[in-house]
Amino acid sequence: MTAEIPRRALPALAASSLLLPGAAAAQPAARPQAAPAAPARLTLLLDWFVNPDHAPIIVAQEGGHFARQGLEVRIVAPADPSDPPKLVAAKQGDIAVYYQKNLPLALDQGLPLVRIGTLVATVLNTLTVLRDGPIRTLADLRGRRIGFSVAGFEEIFVGTMLEGVGLSARDVRFVNVNFGLSTALMSGQVDAIVGGFRNFELNQLEIEGRPGRPFFPEQHGLPVWDELIYVAHRDRARDPLMRRFIDAVDSATHFLVNNPEESWRMFIAGPRRELDNELNRRAWRDTLTRFSLSPGALDRNRYERFTRFLHERRMIRSVPPLDSYAVEPVPATA
Repeated sequence: MTAEIPRRALPALAASSLLLPGAAAAQPAARPQAAPAAPARLTLLLDWFVNPDHAPIIVAQEGGHFARQGLEVRIVAPADPSDPPKLVAAKQGDIAVYYQKNLPLALDQGLPLVRIGTLVATVLNTLTVLRDGPIRTLADLRGRRIGFSVAGFEEIFVGTMLEGVGLSARDVRFVNVNFGLSTALMSGQVDAIVGGFRNFELNQLEIEGRPGRPFFPEQHGLPVWDELIYVAHRDRARDPLMRRFIDAVDSATHFLVNNPEESWRMFIAGPRRELDNELNRRAWRDTLTRFSLSPGALDRNRYERFTRFLHERRMIRSVPPLDSYAVEPVPATA
């Protein structure tokens, strides 16, 4: 783009034109165009291997939504699902996909994290058993083994649900099965799994011919929460890059719900071709209505209510001020 002519040069140019009417007006020398600013780089740590829960992130990447916000985002799946919040707290990652229900526990352990956005705005978590197994009701879990993946919340999750049938978390045994929730349940390693998602593990069990029987926590004493959220280090709560990231996934989510088939093709493109299978197609269908359509918006009551619940259950020592751990990102121009 040619530079604006300095105001002090205008009279001289006008005089030259009047004195030499037949001559072409002198043109100001064009300044070389400035090179486009390099994109800001962010590392995003997922909570799990790539799956349909992450659809807005993949669409933001493949559809250019990150690029239009001047971002270059590196997406990393964890080797251990408990690592992402720790890495962000240690400033070895910029943003992590995490769980609202676990955030107050992480804060209580001293991790300096803050929620900056919501990915999945409904509860996905279940307590699941095999439909053809011996467990018909929650009361049948007495003395049974319950598998989990991410430590920290399983006891309060299961314990609250069991209270309705006169049991407690002390009446069951917890087994860490890492990524292998469905496998552990089908193989008999455990009798139930906590943390299996209703859009994923339930479909996986159905496909394997071992359908599950889910118990929904929000129907058994637990308050509703946002299943998946974005967290950053507390020092970056007001970093405009966080707003640009959330704006990118915001526009990507709306593209996704308006264009599910095209978005699916983006999701299974290139190195993710192996995701084109029956399980992911079913999970994709079941997840479309659960993404937050306003990922930056904060439901203050939902967060305060859940944190109070954890405090009442003596899972955390105190109830921190909401603004210390959950924010709406500042405008990108701030």
